[in-house]
Amino acid sequence: MTSPRPTTTLWRPTGPKELDLVRELDWRAWPPRLPEQPIFYPVLNEDYAIRIARDWNVRHDGAGFVTRFEVDAEFVARYPVQRAGGETILELWVPAEELDEFNAHIVGRIEVVHEFR
Repeated sequence: MTSPRPTTTLWRPTGPKELDLVRELDWRAWPPRLPEQPIFYPVLNEDYAIRIARDWNVRHDGAGFVTRFEVDAEFVARYPVQRAGGETILELWVPAEELDEFNAHIVGRIEVVHEFR
């Protein structure tokens, strides 16, 4: 019996509009980026995602959510970790044109793990 492929856990802070689109995609994919969004950036730790959802999304959208999801580890390794600030402010930058391929490597469903209003 072969074991499942290893996965990497990622988090994504999001507002209500993006979350509605994820729901429409049956919690299995991220929606296409808008023209002014050239990258999709999941983050590498829950605390950073919480800070963005709570401190930015709530202020701008009235609500913020933290999602968690798994991606095939071998695939996601192609994206170098980007340090967007302090030691724990780590992101992956997925070009918008690669999002369909990224979505194809999500393992399981995207789940909401925190909600802020």
